[in-house]
Amino acid sequence: MSTQQHILIVGPSWVGDTVISQSLLKLLVQQNPTAKIDYLAPPWTLPLLARMPEVRHGISNPFGHGALRFGARHAMGKTLRDQHYDHAVVLPNSWKSALIPWSAGIARRTGFRGEARWGLLNDVRRLDAAALPQMVQRFAVLAQPAGSTLPAPLPLPALQSTTAQQQALLARLGLSTDKPVVAFCPGAEYGPAKRWPEAHFAALARLLAARGCAVWLVGSPKDHAVAETIAAASAGVCINLCGKTDIAEAADLLAASRLVVSNDSGLMHIAAAVGRPVIALYGSSSPQFTPPLSIDARILTLGIECSPCFQRECPLGHFKCLKDLSPERVFAAIDFARIGA
Repeated sequence: MSTQQHILIVGPSWVGDTVISQSLLKLLVQQNPTAKIDYLAPPWTLPLLARMPEVRHGISNPFGHGALRFGARHAMGKTLRDQHYDHAVVLPNSWKSALIPWSAGIARRTGFRGEARWGLLNDVRRLDAAALPQMVQRFAVLAQPAGSTLPAPLPLPALQSTTAQQQALLARLGLSTDKPVVAFCPGAEYGPAKRWPEAHFAALARLLAARGCAVWLVGSPKDHAVAETIAAASAGVCINLCGKTDIAEAADLLAASRLVVSNDSGLMHIAAAVGRPVIALYGSSSPQFTPPLSIDARILTLGIECSPCFQRECPLGHFKCLKDLSPERVFAAIDFARIGA
């Protein structure tokens, strides 16, 4: 069965979820190579969409998380009518996320039932969470006719990052890859319960430096202070690059590294999508739900009795799920022959 020719994706707010959704895009293109796909997304994810060859246009979604603004959403939908979309796929489960495709008059509007969205959606799916335990499966099934089976394996996200893009960025930042580079992603937008302790990152950096590696700290401006703490505790080993790039340039930094050590975060998913070996550190979140989508990823989690709790901060106050994951254990998980160190 062919998909429609002109498709609008209403995307999620989180960077990692946006990367995960590329598997859905790949399925849509596999089903219909002539499909033209536009993607409505928050402005901070638009540079990533430019690295997805399946996306024709990224459209900035100006509405913040939790903002209803019924009239403004309806007006934006009306402005999209002249695009003549045949099909919309709505990834968030909120009522308001389905309003723009309805206002745009898109004939087929697909999504999970969510917040009583009958009428706004007309291709409404019931989520079988047990049958689809991973977020990537839940997104991907929306590319399929209702009731059909997902193909296996699913196509993996693959963000574009060229050697020329990487070299230009390294030159601008004054960086060298003479030593094997290990990139750390110490942030996690969701909250501190997903962040490996700064002292652990610093200790791992010192171990890596003794092995002849360089260490880059990669993240957003919000991660700069955390990265400064790590850099100070690392005895000058780490280079703090947090806030010096946009999200697509951060992808280029990760692509230029030999290995990425990351919390469960958007950058973890980006690292997997640019083909880097990843060591993914999980505490309050679940590697069964949102694992790095790569055959070259190793997940480290203690699996203690209270995790995953999916909380932003440790509700018990002890933070054992990540505090007890030692730098030595992470160091031992690194394949140094693979990264040339």
